[in-house]
Amino acid sequence: MKSKQHIELSETYGAHNYHPLPVVLARGKGVWVWDVAGNKYLDCLSAYSAVNQGHCHPKILAAMTAQAKKLTLASRAFFNDQMGPLLKQLCTLSKMEMAILMNSGAEAVETAIKIARKWGYSNRKIPDNQAEIIVCGGNFHGRTTTIVGFSSEAQYKNQFGPFAGGFIEVPFGDLAALKAAITPRTVAFMMEPIQGEGGILFPPEGFLRQARALCKSAGILFMLDEIQTGLGRTGEWFAYQHETEAAKPDVLILGKALSGGFYPVSAVLASREVMGVLRPGDHGSTFGGNSLACAVAAAALDVIKKERLVQNSKKMGDYL
Repeated sequence: MKSKQHIELSETYGAHNYHPLPVVLARGKGVWVWDVAGNKYLDCLSAYSAVNQGHCHPKILAAMTAQAKKLTLASRAFFNDQMGPLLKQLCTLSKMEMAILMNSGAEAVETAIKIARKWGYSNRKIPDNQAEIIVCGGNFHGRTTTIVGFSSEAQYKNQFGPFAGGFIEVPFGDLAALKAAITPRTVAFMMEPIQGEGGILFPPEGFLRQARALCKSAGILFMLDEIQTGLGRTGEWFAYQHETEAAKPDVLILGKALSGGFYPVSAVLASREVMGVLRPGDHGSTFGGNSLACAVAAAALDVIKKERLVQNSKKMGDYL
């Protein structure tokens, strides 16, 4: 089937929520992709950083294939033999104490919001339904109705309301505005260490450290969405590490490259005190933490580490 026919099928039977280039990809390997006509392209998007390890990495493929022959999904009414080792791997890597596994990045952000609110009600004794989370203008944390409700992009919100309350917006990288926005009802400040939706935007030098210190002094959670910047994308395992461990968040949100492009996997990591607010029945996911996802994520992390992709990211970044 030719490119034109594939495009016509997608445009006829698919929702028009994207406006892609007229290129129909059929195969990928490493940094290269090929379209249905056999043309070869250098993939500079890497699925918005979900395939940092390269397309169809053989080691991740082998892990996925092996696990798919044994067990893919079981109810969370049971344990599985893949989840515990992955949780330990993630916590060791991030120097966090506990993690919860989800699927998409937006799910992980929603999970972090729920954890922050419950932590605020449990630990700061904020009156019910009054918790506030501070976010940054220009943010992109996902596409759910809760998340687009605190987006500053008009199109993302247009005709999708009403939206959930409890979010206060401040300018990205403005420490004074952040300090002024903190109230007795504030439970957390959530941001991306580098914004990527409307251009590649960096906060002022030292902002992450300063924001972390401010949140600590105010007794609120510092939450970093590293779904796109994490797992080696910026030349460090996590972007906040460019400002040293003094910028380490209370809550770390991961996704995208955690799957190596094979399967949706995301995670929220925090201390035992913060994650400990969740009790059986508070939150869940049919697919979150399933055996196949965990095997894929463990292999994806191994590839980043063993092939020194974090170091190569820095090297290639400097070169480019």
